[in-house]
Amino acid sequence: MNNPAKIALVTGGSRGLGRDMAQHLAATGTDVILTYRSQRAEADAVVADLRALGRRAAALRLDVGQLATFDDFFGEVKAALRDTFDAERFDFLINNAGTDLYAAFAETTEAQFDEVLNVHFKGPFFLTQKALPLLADGGRIINISSGLARFSYAGSSAYAAMKGAVEVLSRYQALELGARRIAVNVVAPGAIATDFGGGHVRDNAELSAMIAARTALGRVGQPDDIGPLVAFLCSDAAKWVNGQRIEAAGGIHL
Repeated sequence: MNNPAKIALVTGGSRGLGRDMAQHLAATGTDVILTYRSQRAEADAVVADLRALGRRAAALRLDVGQLATFDDFFGEVKAALRDTFDAERFDFLINNAGTDLYAAFAETTEAQFDEVLNVHFKGPFFLTQKALPLLADGGRIINISSGLARFSYAGSSAYAAMKGAVEVLSRYQALELGARRIAVNVVAPGAIATDFGGGHVRDNAELSAMIAARTALGRVGQPDDIGPLVAFLCSDAAKWVNGQRIEAAGGIHL
């Protein structure tokens, strides 16, 4: 008798890195629940792509910065697990959803700070907490950080600080969830050519060339530099990897 497919919940899975993560997870035999904030058509297109690969998939709306919606969201997750996946639990949580903020430290407002806090740290903190009853023992949590938590570029102080907090949190999660055999790791991408931040890495040739010149492998990242790593961390091959930060940035600022 075949084992049932594993199920991943990928936040922000309708575009960019999240879409590529969902596609690579599906390509390795994982079913996917993905979330979107406003782009329902994009999310539905990803679901169609995953189903074309022979996987079960569903898209649910979620704004990770709106913590008051989490109980209702997980009610929808429970219903999707039952109706679409014939399951009661999911196996992998990938905290990927995020927004950009480019503002000098001296000019960052409290409102901007609070938004980044909610989306990139407070939201994932409590979203993961509320996910625990539905997350299978022996599962995986992957938190998405940024190379900016290691190296510094002006204008990213609040965003990078939240990612640094996520990295510390991940070690504590790995420790405290170990009794349930849940492994927790961090993936920290470098500069990736997506529409994140208005597509400034993808569309600004001067910026792209500057980043490539500072990167050992001589280019900026692409979404499919990250999706396979996330899929690997959800595989049996990574079963003994826990509490680690893995930077996927081509060797920038070595």
